[in-house]
Amino acid sequence: MRIAGSTVLLTGATGGIGQTLARQLTARGATLLVTGRRAEAIEPLATSLGARAIVADLADRADVERLAEEAGETDILIANAALPSSGEVLDYTTAQLDRALEVNFRAPVMLSRLLAPRMVTAGRGHLALIGSLSGRTASAGTSVYNATKFGLRGFALGLRQDLHGTGVGVSVVQPGFVRDAGMFADTGAATPGGARTVSPGQVVAAVIGAIERDRAEVNVAPLELRLGSAVGGLFPSLAALVQRRAGADRAVRRIAESQRNKR
Repeated sequence: MRIAGSTVLLTGATGGIGQTLARQLTARGATLLVTGRRAEAIEPLATSLGARAIVADLADRADVERLAEEAGETDILIANAALPSSGEVLDYTTAQLDRALEVNFRAPVMLSRLLAPRMVTAGRGHLALIGSLSGRTASAGTSVYNATKFGLRGFALGLRQDLHGTGVGVSVVQPGFVRDAGMFADTGAATPGGARTVSPGQVVAAVIGAIERDRAEVNVAPLELRLGSAVGGLFPSLAALVQRRAGADRAVRRIAESQRNKR
């Protein structure tokens, strides 16, 4: 799918990785639609890029439907918005759980459902859903985030099969720990077990590559994390044991505490 000349809807555009994506998409000749829930943040970004801003709260179901209607000309959806959703589930209020599930899972599913029919009719389009390696293997203190990212991965891979032969591709891009920008970088915490990180540029390159080459699943992380997540998905009890012995649970809890105010 060619990005140049295509209309791209990017959610979560005001985040660190979202802004990097927005600039790269503009540089590649996309007609860009950016969305966020705060007008004072999304509108200046749109103006600086010559993009169109659509203010919408992805936790609000009516806003999600309105967003899909206003962005009905979309050729490529990049569902990048997400809440950190870290911390033990017993520490969550019902409202916090609902918001995490709505933003991280339901909104990408519904935007895909609402925008795909036009793409199918046109015989071209792409749905790029930004997941996480947390959608491949679970960790202590991230059960809510794990749930949304496991679900997003399953949805993307299943929808890809449903749309096979229509000209519409579906990709799930799953970063590990990202330095310099994004929800992990914002915590200022060290990675669990000293795990290596990737740059925002690597994530953006992976997203663009997934769209242009119609790749089903792209994992953006150092080799050891990609292998670890694959093994962890097959042998969850072994993964949990290794994580405990490496002290990963303590590191994740420190990250969760720093993200508490973003629930």
